[in-house]
Amino acid sequence: MAATGYCLAGHPAGHGPKTGLIQVLRVDLRRLRPPFSFLEPALPRSLQIAWAGFSRTVSTDFSTGASVKSFLTILDLTAEEAMGLVRRAGEMKRKRERSDLLRGKMVALIFEKASTRTRVSFEVGIRHLGGDVIFLTPRDCQLGRSEPIRDTARVLARYVDGAVIRTFGQTVVEEFDRFAGFPVINALTDEFHPCQVMSDMLTMYERTPDLASLKVAWIGDGNNMAHSWINASTLFGFELRLATPKGYEPDAGILARARQSGAKVLLTDDPAEAVTGADYVNTDVWASMGQEEEQAEREADFAPFQVNGALMDKAGSGAKVLHCLPAHRGEEISEDVLEGSSSIVWDQAENRLHMQKAILEWAYTTI
Repeated sequence: MAATGYCLAGHPAGHGPKTGLIQVLRVDLRRLRPPFSFLEPALPRSLQIAWAGFSRTVSTDFSTGASVKSFLTILDLTAEEAMGLVRRAGEMKRKRERSDLLRGKMVALIFEKASTRTRVSFEVGIRHLGGDVIFLTPRDCQLGRSEPIRDTARVLARYVDGAVIRTFGQTVVEEFDRFAGFPVINALTDEFHPCQVMSDMLTMYERTPDLASLKVAWIGDGNNMAHSWINASTLFGFELRLATPKGYEPDAGILARARQSGAKVLLTDDPAEAVTGADYVNTDVWASMGQEEEQAEREADFAPFQVNGALMDKAGSGAKVLHCLPAHRGEEISEDVLEGSSSIVWDQAENRLHMQKAILEWAYTTI
């Protein structure tokens, strides 16, 4: 990847050449120190900077001109940043680190979807870094009602210093980021779950530091977690094998972009093919939030994709099992495997706390 690049951002809607101009003169892709020229203070607060087939969102606080880092997918990171976050999260875990990084800062947790691990780990992590939290659901605010997302973002920007958002559409976090002017962290959308997959990278790294040498199997739905694992294979270089029933494949565009980048990704409808020789076997629920009406149909379609003892016998010697939880015992994973010696799901759950602290530190450290 080139160290620098050039980009000219287009005019936002409603801001023509006479009223607004954003000019990106030069971008250091390693440090992202963009010397922007802003001639219109009412512009949206982020730019899309693209290189090597990917794009990064760079928000800007117009009151200071400082760059703001958001985490909407793991492709918002370079490979070096991603590996650095894994190492940093491991260090924070070993040292049980706390700091005053977020002292005096208020972070809004905006959750349209219920959560146990995500909410608790973020609330605890923010407080470990000296910050404070306000928790909002659709009942508590206008997000999800009639108020445009951009309006909610601009209002909250006057009250808080960041947002962690768990919602349905990826476009929600993207639009929020464009107008907020502070760090926005994606705590799950229907398309991606970047905090979870980065925590999974830490969980594997603790056992196998050379992540690029790994063979990882994904068994089940081609959902947001599958998409995030595909993106992770792009950054970390491991071989990924996805086994999904026909009709439940991951997004073709996400898969194609990963392969174009050189990622080693196999897609099959045979779980045995995916797990053969795998170092890690990963699964998730068959019906995600919002798909409850499809439960019976999905149970029938996914029955051959259960991660059980017979399937694990085909995996590599010493293979470990990952599951982002909550687990439905007897459906996507058998009780004996979830509770057995190959399962590392409880370490995986703990690592949400440490990785999210590292992500927060990354987002709130000036670039």
